[in-house]
Amino acid sequence: MTPLQERRTARLRLRRVVDTDRIPFSAMSADPEVMRFFPSTLAAAEADALLMRLEQHWQREGFGFWAVDDDDGFVGLVGLLRVGFDAPFVRAAASPPVEVGWRLARHAWGRGYAVEAAREAVAVAFDVLGVDEVVSFTAQDNARSRRVMARLGMVHDVAGDFDHPRLPDGHPLQRHMLYRLPRTSSPSV
Repeated sequence: MTPLQERRTARLRLRRVVDTDRIPFSAMSADPEVMRFFPSTLAAAEADALLMRLEQHWQREGFGFWAVDDDDGFVGLVGLLRVGFDAPFVRAAASPPVEVGWRLARHAWGRGYAVEAAREAVAVAFDVLGVDEVVSFTAQDNARSRRVMARLGMVHDVAGDFDHPRLPDGHPLQRHMLYRLPRTSSPSV
């Protein structure tokens, strides 16, 4: 694997998704608590389709989401994506913004894994990909993800908050909070 396809942190291995990740990813995506701030849980076929879309992003962009392993194996996904929907902050950007995101299995929560892996992803965005800014966003009630964003040094852009265009009007998760991290304030790795 190339250096971009596999990364290491103090406790974690970030690597390209492989076929054996399908079962634990599907189980994680079927967990109502893990998926609390997503529109719904995912059936196995939907989880497989998402992994396929993430692989297509890697092929198209040369970066994406990594599978994350601790000493016991798969704990989730963390990585970078080009934002692929229409919103005011996307229209205002010169090119589609790069988002840092994460989804971890419940057994991995509370260990600092999201922050540790996302810091590595942000470092790749700035130091390898050369982007000027990384964004992240979540449903307004997702305090856990907002804490991760704050620990990464991201700043809430109140004026950039938006209604997610892939959710219907009135959906309880429709309102999203936008966080930004410019290159100059990137966290040290």
